[in-house]
Amino acid sequence: MVTLATMTVVVTGGTRGVGYALARAFAAAGQRVVICGRDEHVARAAAARIGSGAVGTAADVTRRTDVERLWERATGEFGAVDHWVNNAGAGMRPRLLWEAPAEGVTEVIAVNLLGSLHGSAVAIAGMLRQGHGFVWNTLGFGSNARVSRGMAAYGCSKRALDYLHRALLLETDGTPVRVGLVDPGLVLTDLVVDTGIATDELRGRRQQWYYRVLADPVDVVAPWLARRMLAASRTDARVLRLTPVRAVRRLAGAAVRERFSAARA
Repeated sequence: MVTLATMTVVVTGGTRGVGYALARAFAAAGQRVVICGRDEHVARAAAARIGSGAVGTAADVTRRTDVERLWERATGEFGAVDHWVNNAGAGMRPRLLWEAPAEGVTEVIAVNLLGSLHGSAVAIAGMLRQGHGFVWNTLGFGSNARVSRGMAAYGCSKRALDYLHRALLLETDGTPVRVGLVDPGLVLTDLVVDTGIATDELRGRRQQWYYRVLADPVDVVAPWLARRMLAASRTDARVLRLTPVRAVRRLAGAAVRERFSAARA
């Protein structure tokens, strides 16, 4: 990837999954990278694997003071933050809402929504002081109002980010701060595998088929996203990996291939 300038990118939840792959892609593009996770040793180890001078530090995105310390660490290390990516996310095995553990529901809402609120607030305040910057919030299942059994808490947390984005557009209007949305689409990360989101029977056979057909490897998705995020210049930028048109084409192609295979058998 070729960029016009070297920038500093903060990726929350950058120790694994999409966040780690994104951070690695930004570093490969010559950017200065700061990642965080709840465990200091894990964050530092992930940064060491990324290399290129990446910085890893502990921060719990559900705590405003932790997020403020993350900003201070990034600016203390590199002077300014050009892109801030609210990526940290939590999920749990699909369960009907009344059967889902209360602590799991609380964790999902706290990390996915409260983490994005705190991250956006801290980053925008800092970027207003420094005179520039781009804040990204990460979409996921439910952002487009799609509903699936067992996904009430997760879907709510991601649907709320659409409102957050529109609110931030209004509140940053006329300022040097830009806001955008990034949607990795369906990616088989550790979070998806560990929680069984892609394979749980509660969601039905169709959802399982969607993941088989539409999911992409994280190492393919992350560089694609990073290139477009770094190239974004206008507020309300939307970097969406799996657009409706792309999804329909893949699903239709898969259906035709499966019918053809069945006919031959």
